[in-house]
Amino acid sequence: MTLAGYQIDLVHAGMLGLDGGAMFGIVPRPLWERHITPDASNRIPLAMRCLLLRGHGRTLLVDTGLGDKTNAKFDRIYAVDRTHTLLGSLASLGVSPDDVTDVLLTHLHFDHGGGATRRSETGALELTFANATHHVQRRHWEWAHASPREQASFLAENLRPLEASGRLHLLDGTESPFPHLELAIVDGHTRGQQLPILSDGDTTLFYAGDLLPTAAHVPLLWIMAYDVEPLETVREKERLLAQAAAEAWLVVFEHDPVHAVGKIQATDRGFVATSLSEALPEG
Repeated sequence: MTLAGYQIDLVHAGMLGLDGGAMFGIVPRPLWERHITPDASNRIPLAMRCLLLRGHGRTLLVDTGLGDKTNAKFDRIYAVDRTHTLLGSLASLGVSPDDVTDVLLTHLHFDHGGGATRRSETGALELTFANATHHVQRRHWEWAHASPREQASFLAENLRPLEASGRLHLLDGTESPFPHLELAIVDGHTRGQQLPILSDGDTTLFYAGDLLPTAAHVPLLWIMAYDVEPLETVREKERLLAQAAAEAWLVVFEHDPVHAVGKIQATDRGFVATSLSEALPEG
């Protein structure tokens, strides 16, 4: 797909499993399991679906998945499946790590920012995309170093190499360095999450990150127990879903194991996801 002067591809960075109850908060299991089936440990399969934009002299990667630095215990707890990898999927699109000029991280939880760093042959931590500028909201960067609730999600092995690299660019607000791309800043899931909105004036693509991790999370009250401010998430969803429905946005669901892209419809019973498909080919 091309939009606003960019070639757009989805990049499959692997799968992991998280507790279904935590992913759907107060929603009872008999309801949410109609959409995503849990395993024997109550974990639901979740994709790590990144976004690649090539155009205007830039190769921009949005989010990086988990990466490959985790140990066997971590992988067992989180049911990590590396049948697909970030670098393998990029290679299938003809993109090498050195080709990436920019990495935009929606936020720094391990399943979104872990792939930005890797271990070298000597075991030292280094940037995966050595030539890239890494863009993070300033408020989120500060929050990642101060939030006691999310300590298990903000891993030092992901943050410290980025800070030491000299390639960290802290953003303030909705303006981005990229043509035709704006950022929605949301604070319910974690402070300062930035979600890309790409538009040419006629068609709009919204990468929904952890505001709408799967298509099943479109109903307003279907939110994660992980969210630091659940009521704020509801307000943010209501605002952005109303705009997405009114303007027929294409919405990319970063974690949905089946549905990569969909649209939003406002109905008498609330918002629903429609036109669900793999409309953008995945690398």
